[in-house]
Amino acid sequence: MARLNTSIAKLSRREGYALHPKAHKILARRPTPPGGQKKAGRPSVSSQYAIQLREKQKVKRIYGLLEKQFSNLVAESQKKQGPTGELLLRSLEQRLDNVVYKSGFANSRRSSRQLVTHGHFMLNGRRVDIPSIRVVPGDEIIIRQSSKDNNYFKNIDALSPPSNDTSAWLKVDRKKFKISITGLPSREDAEPDINEQLIVEYYSR
Repeated sequence: MARLNTSIAKLSRREGYALHPKAHKILARRPTPPGGQKKAGRPSVSSQYAIQLREKQKVKRIYGLLEKQFSNLVAESQKKQGPTGELLLRSLEQRLDNVVYKSGFANSRRSSRQLVTHGHFMLNGRRVDIPSIRVVPGDEIIIRQSSKDNNYFKNIDALSPPSNDTSAWLKVDRKKFKISITGLPSREDAEPDINEQLIVEYYSR
């Protein structure tokens, strides 16, 4: 399975966006992109293409996808009825690794992806280890019985404290380590500072 192994700090600096909770401090100290300091003089003006590219790269890295995976999701969204950008974000939000993250069982999407690939979760009674699986209403996700003895899950409240802003389409029971999918994600469930229209325009060139 292909993985994105680039430092999360470098990626966050490149996109000017904290892709991990720890990246906020890094961006505060070093807000410029890696690879050199900003030259003095007139500020550079980005082309519309560059703006679209950076937005696409930012969203791709927020959800931890490789280029081929992301472009396939865009192509799939373009074939459906409805706003392409919103359909794309819905598909990204429905990914199993994102659901684990949004449910509070990991403090970052990168961590949730690792938990899924290690096979700690069961989807509708079957063990799964594919982060890209998309959940649908009626699905139930639970932590495997054997995984409950793992030190991570024994200390889940300290490592990933519970949150009160869980998405409305997810019903979480932390005591039972259970996630129930009660609906479909809306645009408001995705990150608020994403401009999906720029991504649609990028792939419509």
